[in-house]
Amino acid sequence: MFRRRESVPFSFVAESDRFRSNVTPPPRERASVSQLAARSLVGLTIVAGLVGSLVLGVPALSPQDASHPQQTEASNGH
Repeated sequence: MFRRRESVPFSFVAESDRFRSNVTPPPRERASVSQLAARSLVGLTIVAGLVGSLVLGVPALSPQDASHPQQTEASNGH
């Protein structure tokens, strides 16, 4: 015949979700001045890149003026 496995009481399973350790983690180290400067420099570089792409990209996406029509070689009639 087959052996029946022991069932786990439901209260034990419910308690395992709420279990909290009494061991506190060590306090986080404070960032040094050089680390703060590096983080801010990286952030400024990313923001400057996004602003630069907008400055260069928005004029390229705007419609061209009708007062300056483009001429191609095919439209010259040569």
